[in-house]
Amino acid sequence: MPGLIHVVDDDASFRAAIERRLRVAGYEVAVYASSQQFLDRSPDVNPRACIVLDVQMPALNGPQLQSRLVELGSSMPIIFVTGHVDTAITVRTIKAGAEDFLTKPVTSQQLIDAIERALARQDSTGGQQEKTALCRQLVSSLTPRERQVFDLMVRGKINKQIAISLGTTERTIKAHRHQVMEKMRVLSFAELVSIAERLGMCDRV
Repeated sequence: MPGLIHVVDDDASFRAAIERRLRVAGYEVAVYASSQQFLDRSPDVNPRACIVLDVQMPALNGPQLQSRLVELGSSMPIIFVTGHVDTAITVRTIKAGAEDFLTKPVTSQQLIDAIERALARQDSTGGQQEKTALCRQLVSSLTPRERQVFDLMVRGKINKQIAISLGTTERTIKAHRHQVMEKMRVLSFAELVSIAERLGMCDRV
């Protein structure tokens, strides 16, 4: 099965070489010249994806990007590549969840083997995490009022009760309800409740 590989490295020749190797191997590839560029592009959630990340880069380096992604809730596996071995950094990044730590120059086989291990682990353990991350992303797309409607909907409140609770009309609630269903990408109320349960929101609201 193919996967999407994000290559983050400030060395243009390395990026080009890795991109070429990975495309020949059948992967989709996205390249970034810096950690900030990767963050700015906000890669879409992909069920099979990993990051090949340089350690030493200007501004936000590889380990710092790893920390930032952890804060953002990303579960994409990270394979570090570096031209300068540093045991302390290696230990720190592995403890923080890095999948592997490779030293440049890295052979195509070494890199592909590491990527396959990362994707295989993601397939077996990361599927549910990715689904949860997507659910959180969808909830965050709701406006404050839509979120209020969502919270009351999953508690089983009907439109009239929601309208009274929020001090508005049933017609307005119907419109908000429609928007909530569209933004959450669900066709049924049961699916909406399922998402709320996955995120542990039914107990909180």
